[in-house]
Amino acid sequence: MTAGVWTGTVSPLRGPAAGLLAQFAVLGGLTAAVGLGATGWIAGTVYALALGTLLTGAMHRAGMRVFGPANAVTLARATLIGGVTALVADVQRTPVAVLVVLASVALVLDGVDGIVARRTGSSSPFGARFDGEVDAFLILVLSVFVAFHLGWWVLAIGAFRYAFVAAGWHLTWLRNDLPVRYSRKTVAAIQGVVLVAAASGVLPGVAAGLLVAGALAALVWSFGRDIAYLHRTYGASADVA
Repeated sequence: MTAGVWTGTVSPLRGPAAGLLAQFAVLGGLTAAVGLGATGWIAGTVYALALGTLLTGAMHRAGMRVFGPANAVTLARATLIGGVTALVADVQRTPVAVLVVLASVALVLDGVDGIVARRTGSSSPFGARFDGEVDAFLILVLSVFVAFHLGWWVLAIGAFRYAFVAAGWHLTWLRNDLPVRYSRKTVAAIQGVVLVAAASGVLPGVAAGLLVAGALAALVWSFGRDIAYLHRTYGASADVA
């Protein structure tokens, strides 16, 4: 490392390979600790293979030569989320305390990879996209778990971002860049915190429902504002064309 800039030469392909091994280690640990069943293993394995495949493909497209320390932190988060995914899939025997711990650590590390990227000079569009995709999937998995208890309307929280991306396949103006807004990041962070709180079961059902509904309302507002901006800035000309 020179002048605060990461100069490591670790092959980028070692990242996905290490992540795959770490994921199976997490699944093995969950099996020993809480008796993770076959359904959880299947979900965790599918997740691990999909993550490795998608990550490797994205790295090739980005022409990466080094995986980097910040991406390693994000990969560690993704591995924890693989454990959360396995536990949610095995919902009949899910130990809530373990799920909450794994999800909470993943949320805390969300602030660490950005700090590492800035301090090592290893920020990149790939890293930002990787971080965002990991965040989105954690929200989706947590919303599935909470939906078992509060109702399937909670899935809207996890599905919102994917519906936005899918809409962009048909409405090209939705694919344009958005201005940086810290309120957007705050709303996104709130979703994870609220879903973990609701998943923990420490709140009465009504209070948990109101809290999650408030988080969903904030998400609708945030996405609505961004969609309105994109349509106002880029959509009018696209509609005319």
